[in-house]
Amino acid sequence: MRWSKALIPTLKESPSDAEVVSHKLMVRSGMIRKVAPGIYNYLPLCFRVIEKIKDIIREEMNKAGAQELLMPILSPAELWQETGRWDIYGKELMKVEDRHKKHYALGPTHEEVITDIARKELKSYRQLPACFYQIQTKFRDEIRPRFGVMRGREFIMKDAYSFHRTEEDLDSYYKVMFKTYSDIFRRCGLKFRAVLADSGAIGGDVTHEFMVLASSGESLVLSCPDDKCGYAATSDTAESVIPCPDEKHRLSGSFAEKHTPGRKTVEEVSDFLKIKPFNLIKTLIYKTSKKPVAVLIRGDRELNTAKLKKFLRDGFVELAEDALVQKITGTDVGFAGPRGLKENIKIFADFSVKDMGPAVMGANRKDTHFLNALSGKDYQVDKFIDVSIAAAGDKCAKCGMPLDGFRGIEVGQIFKLGKKYSNSLKAGYIEENGRENTGWMGCYGIGVTRIIAAAIEQNNDDKGIIWPLQISPYHVVLMGLNMKDSGTVEVCEKLYGELTDGGVEVLFDDRDLRAGFKFKDADLIGIPIKMIVSEANLKSGSIEIQDRMTAKSEIFSLERAVSVIKERTVLSNTD
Repeated sequence: MRWSKALIPTLKESPSDAEVVSHKLMVRSGMIRKVAPGIYNYLPLCFRVIEKIKDIIREEMNKAGAQELLMPILSPAELWQETGRWDIYGKELMKVEDRHKKHYALGPTHEEVITDIARKELKSYRQLPACFYQIQTKFRDEIRPRFGVMRGREFIMKDAYSFHRTEEDLDSYYKVMFKTYSDIFRRCGLKFRAVLADSGAIGGDVTHEFMVLASSGESLVLSCPDDKCGYAATSDTAESVIPCPDEKHRLSGSFAEKHTPGRKTVEEVSDFLKIKPFNLIKTLIYKTSKKPVAVLIRGDRELNTAKLKKFLRDGFVELAEDALVQKITGTDVGFAGPRGLKENIKIFADFSVKDMGPAVMGANRKDTHFLNALSGKDYQVDKFIDVSIAAAGDKCAKCGMPLDGFRGIEVGQIFKLGKKYSNSLKAGYIEENGRENTGWMGCYGIGVTRIIAAAIEQNNDDKGIIWPLQISPYHVVLMGLNMKDSGTVEVCEKLYGELTDGGVEVLFDDRDLRAGFKFKDADLIGIPIKMIVSEANLKSGSIEIQDRMTAKSEIFSLERAVSVIKERTVLSNTD
């Protein structure tokens, strides 16, 4: 492609609404342009990257025996109502109404649609196992679209679904997909790690997220430093042992009331009583689809709603509004406690509360707290559970080593769905003995456009993007530094033709611009290899080849230059 004919609208300044490096560089390099919050045009450079990622995904998915199909973006409300997700998926589910007043969902994912296909078409055990995938535009009504294509309202995703006769067969294929995903991200040139995660609105008992390691990552990943243990999980899912306060920071004394005027928050109460936040118990009231519950957690920790949902086996779990808190506790938010609740509800406590010793907690009276309250004596707990968000420094639940923390960007996730959807949609098949059985399902998703942002977050410098060769929009940028010089033009045209004919993807910067301007643009868009043709080098019959990653330059003869480039840009399916 000749740069003079290409749509590559580079910018000197970053957009004012860009918060992360990938968003800034994708706009500045002319890859994307915003249409509306969380919705983008993918310009030619970006489209080339998307297509390369799709090609890698298709090759690996096909190798794993999956079949590609295409499902509709719109799906009828009735399908979602059969699984119950029409009401519980949340506000991220985009809903539309047609002229006949019928309701549809703009697909954020396609479990309902694919299971509908399975119940109609997969009738016999002979058709199992089977796996189907698509690469398609998805929609999620994010409350705050941000970070460019990393968290958009419209995005490109590969989703796959597998169907099995037995749980053992699902387990086996899950391992196949784990390897397939590892191969896909490796071929995309990414440094990544697979970690245990939360299944969220999709459901399932076992799931792994594939995280690209980047300091700007939205997710905190906790991992055990012991390679033999190998435990790693997102902070939303990670199980850990929270260290107890040491003896010198533990409270002592008799159970008593304390007037705490206007002190509602952990910080306010701690400062007033001159104690540490880990000496307090927070009492949180949650609504569920059945009856409210009270959950206790140590004052210095945050409650993990995903863990609570999983424990309660309830898709609808939300913090109670002030009016409900007052009805249950008899007091304002900030003074709630587990002793003397006005309604008989279950009280659960995080394990961090179990061994904390005497603690401060709300007295269910305004401006009042209890001091030195002990579990089992001064208040009762129905069950101790793990509902806190794990943190770096907590002990590994498997081996006891302190957990390390690092940031990551989720680019893919695989799920063992079990029979969640096949049961609700009655997707069965006929066994060998003529009996009908319900199939087991797996689900496997990759954020295609997220991979682009993650790759940039992981590969950039103060000059711009540094593309991994495997997904770079072009392999080489061929730069004629003086396009008014006939000798430079002649050599560039010859090289351009030979490289293109040899299968090398070349962006030929044939613009009549200053060399400094060309170098800045080339560094900004991040093509891995620069091939620089200058009058000075041509006098000795040579040209310069520069590596974008290392900035290392080498001089080669014109005769050798093309073969060197071909050697450096050859990619195999295992790269």
